[in-house]
Amino acid sequence: MFVFLDFEASSLAKLSYPIEVAWVFEDGRSEAHLIRPAPQWTDWDAEAEAVHHISRDMLERDGTPHDVVARRMVEQLSGHSLFASAPSWDGKWLSALLRAAKLPRHALRLRDTEEARVEGARRKLAPVVPAERLHIEIDDLLTLVEVGRKEGERVHRALADAQEEHRHWLEVVTQAEAIARKDGHD
Repeated sequence: MFVFLDFEASSLAKLSYPIEVAWVFEDGRSEAHLIRPAPQWTDWDAEAEAVHHISRDMLERDGTPHDVVARRMVEQLSGHSLFASAPSWDGKWLSALLRAAKLPRHALRLRDTEEARVEGARRKLAPVVPAERLHIEIDDLLTLVEVGRKEGERVHRALADAQEEHRHWLEVVTQAEAIARKDGHD
């Protein structure tokens, strides 16, 4: 199953670490966690805090210990296709979280959400579109959906941002289904 994941972090610096994570399964189920920092995680950027509105005190008070969150992620997300809108950044924070919890840093792998949109469209269109035209139809569909989207400012909270990625993927799949039905196939 596809899963859309997002992290918020202490900063964008080299020593940054994850402070919040959320994921949304393709069926809409979701989960979110504030992450209590590992003892060795000390990086903090007030400008990043001004964007996501999560304070270090909030993490200490309300966060789930980093190792508990990491184990929960491995338990819930192993065996699924994980997607993030910024896989290099989110992958960095996922790796930091797993390493700090003494779990294999490649226990979970992230791919770009664009791949999920392409794959979602392909699932619906491949049965009704000739193979030689499939990539063109998919590109056209992705462009159509992108142009038609009302792009709001990102909330910079993990659950809201993961839900937005899920909605975008769902728009592509819904449009692909409509095209498949219009062509008299389903």
